[in-house]
Amino acid sequence: MLDPRIASGHFAPMTRMRASLLLVAALGGCTVGPDYRPRTTAELGVPDAFSVTAGPKRDDLTRWWRSFDDPVLGDLVEQAATANLDVAQATARLRQAREALLQSRASLLPTLNGSGGFSRSETLRGGQTLITLPDGTTQSIGGGGGSNFSLGLDAQYQLGLFGEVRRTVEASRAQYEASGFDQATVLLSVQAEVARNYVLARLYQLQLVNARDSLALQDDNLEIAGFRVQAGLVSSLDQEQARAQRAQTAASVPQIEQQYNAAVSRLGVLTAQAPGALKPLLAATKPIPRGPQTQGIGIPADVLRQRPDVRAAERSLAAATAQIGVAKAALYPALAISGNIDTRAGNLGGLLDTVTGGLFAGLTQAIFNGGRLNSQVRSAEAATDAALATYKQAVLTALEEIENAVVALNTAEVREREFGVALEAANNSAILSRSQYRTGLTDFTTLSQQEASLLSARNSAAQARADHATALVQLYTALGGGWDSTTTPQAPDQDGNR
Repeated sequence: MLDPRIASGHFAPMTRMRASLLLVAALGGCTVGPDYRPRTTAELGVPDAFSVTAGPKRDDLTRWWRSFDDPVLGDLVEQAATANLDVAQATARLRQAREALLQSRASLLPTLNGSGGFSRSETLRGGQTLITLPDGTTQSIGGGGGSNFSLGLDAQYQLGLFGEVRRTVEASRAQYEASGFDQATVLLSVQAEVARNYVLARLYQLQLVNARDSLALQDDNLEIAGFRVQAGLVSSLDQEQARAQRAQTAASVPQIEQQYNAAVSRLGVLTAQAPGALKPLLAATKPIPRGPQTQGIGIPADVLRQRPDVRAAERSLAAATAQIGVAKAALYPALAISGNIDTRAGNLGGLLDTVTGGLFAGLTQAIFNGGRLNSQVRSAEAATDAALATYKQAVLTALEEIENAVVALNTAEVREREFGVALEAANNSAILSRSQYRTGLTDFTTLSQQEASLLSARNSAAQARADHATALVQLYTALGGGWDSTTTPQAPDQDGNR
């Protein structure tokens, strides 16, 4: 037989609550706004035929500086990775993004607030009662006296019927991941800058050696010219030319020293030290580091996964897409549920004797807002379009940088070989000219030209070698080397643990 309470339309409180929960659950499964869809390489403008050659796996680039076989370079790069202040700022922003994600996730849960109170009343002369309120003030009333205890629990829950809370969490998660890739981008940039400045420091050391070697030869030439003038074999023109040539070479030394100091100072700042802190470490002259002769590139999909800036742009697009759902959900009804439980008693033992509670559910719907909510939806859609364009731009820029780095490396290798030949020829010419000048078979002008050509060839060969190393660093950076691309960077805890 049908329950008369049901037949009469009067449900029991438990039955009504269950029905309400079922309705809420049904509505809570609705999420408005577009779901994020990863873009294919064709949609991002990646050409079908990638003009570079397939090469090593991505893991080969994780510690690319070790391929230079220069322990000092490796130590400086790794020190900068942990101490650099730009990296520290990016890491702090990553921690902020993590906290924003945690705050968004908290919106999925109800909030609970507890309260407690105590009041004391005392009878005053004349039949008045003095009540001590919870805030410490007193109030006189008529009647007797006594104590009063109270406890309460309030709960509020904003139920995202149309997915606004879930979309907000989705956007925060994507923004957190984008911040992780931004931090990796800063890290790679710092690593590359350390390597470039280290190469420059070694280049300037070599140029100083070349200049001082040339000064030694020019001192010898000036002495020979002086002897020949005294012997009446040549005019004083040879001696003056020798003096001028030596002075010009000597004048180049302070400039090279200034450039060397700037490179070393920059390395100090990049490793979070004083500008001159690394001078003792780099004082000994060492050759320009050399890397491997052959380098592979990889296929476009590998490159796009390896580049943290590309992945950051992709995550920013995902976050912008989720924000469309947040904006659209504001067009639909919003449901808020709140409840409270309270108890009061004259003594602590009786607090649980009488417990009262209440439940409230409120539904709100925007009716008129002057088009503001629809405008917010269109604004979020425009932001998503901009994020997609930024993503495509990041992909094309990555491919451009790889192409340029490959060409730079190839041309640097050619230039290094040719300058090697030029150095050998200039050295032979200088030796012959010096020998002929000593025996009077040529004039000082010829010797001076050959000595200048030798110094230029030495510096050009050193510059070509430095350009080769720099181009290799440029290629490693363009390929996204220097981090573990198989994981998404996570924010460290306060103690530095991830």
